Amino acid sequence: MAEQKRDYYEVLGVEKSADDAAIKKAYRALAKKYHPDMNPGDKEAEKKFKEASEAYAVLSDPEKRRQYDQYGHAAFGSGGDAGGFGGFDFNSADFGDIFGDIFGDLFGGSRRSGGRSSGPMKGANIRTSVRISFEEAVFGVEKEIELTLKDECTSCHGSGAKPGTSPETCSKCGGKGQVVFTQQSFFGTVRNVQTCPDCHGTGKVIKDKCPDCRGTGYIANKKKIQVSIPAGIDNGQCVRIRDKGEPGTNGGPRGDLLVEVVVGRHPIFQRQDENIYSTVPMSFAVAALGGEILIDTVDGKVIYEVKAGTQTDTKVRLKGKGVPSLRNRDVRGDHYVTLVVQVPDKLSHEARDLLRQFDEHTGDSLNAAKNISADASEEQTGGGKKKKKFKF
Repeated sequence: MAEQKRDYYEVLGVEKSADDAAIKKAYRALAKKYHPDMNPGDKEAEKKFKEASEAYAVLSDPEKRRQYDQYGHAAFGSGGDAGGFGGFDFNSADFGDIFGDIFGDLFGGSRRSGGRSSGPMKGANIRTSVRISFEEAVFGVEKEIELTLKDECTSCHGSGAKPGTSPETCSKCGGKGQVVFTQQSFFGTVRNVQTCPDCHGTGKVIKDKCPDCRGTGYIANKKKIQVSIPAGIDNGQCVRIRDKGEPGTNGGPRGDLLVEVVVGRHPIFQRQDENIYSTVPMSFAVAALGGEILIDTVDGKVIYEVKAGTQTDTKVRLKGKGVPSLRNRDVRGDHYVTLVVQVPDKLSHEARDLLRQFDEHTGDSLNAAKNISADASEEQTGGGKKKKKFKF
């Protein structure tokens, strides 16, 4: 009895509503996992590979998928497949692309022409970091950093060859920088293109290396570089300095230097985007009667007039005392201050008496609390047991 075929969506592990990208991604993962060249002699892996390829051949084709969704496996005849596994179009554009990706992962090459270009190429970028203070981030600063960078060798002028000699054309790739080889796979002979291992894609080999740079064409030198850090930069952001990275190849430009800014913590201020936040204490007398207090800002101390009756945790806004915008230097954020009433923890006897007098004139809350406590302790239940005392 013939084995019943599994649902194609189940084979690929996708929902029936999956789009083309999800189907392709699922098949690519299965093809890499069960590819016969990765599982030599494993009949079960070969079977699953065929099953996944059959499912993908149907679901990747809009017309075949429509027929399958309507009629199931019966849409492709009594055999239940789309013309048989051997009839799949593995040379179609879609299969060609996905197999090219798979073979590139498996064998380190590419099914299509590729590899490094022999033309001018920009050098790699270099990343480093610099630490600055909170205030320096707000107003900007000039910093000097020291790095080890590569420069063209003055002896060989970047060729890597001993003075008086020149690099020769690579005999392995004929100066193309790429080599072509064939790989026997489950599908037959596959043509692959790889970067030439002898010249590393340059098309040239150096037989007599420059003694100063040892054939690299570059000399490492320590350099001091000035970094202009703009006002308003935030922690983790980068400053890009053009043409201060690694040297290019074959006459290409240098890469860039990316300087990540690490901003130190401030003991008073916190920052969120372009706004600054802080907490400022005020005495009970100022909160009740009103008066002037000093508030620290990044621009220095400012005098703020507190209104009489101001409650603790009141928030005030100092407009334009925040961080400058990186996009518009003329625009600054705001400084938000939380006013907190400060309760003294040490009082003289005279101060205590004055506070008691003040309390009697404003509500007698101290005596009210004592009266409630006394009443609660004297009350008794019907059984003669005293109720629980509540201490205030």
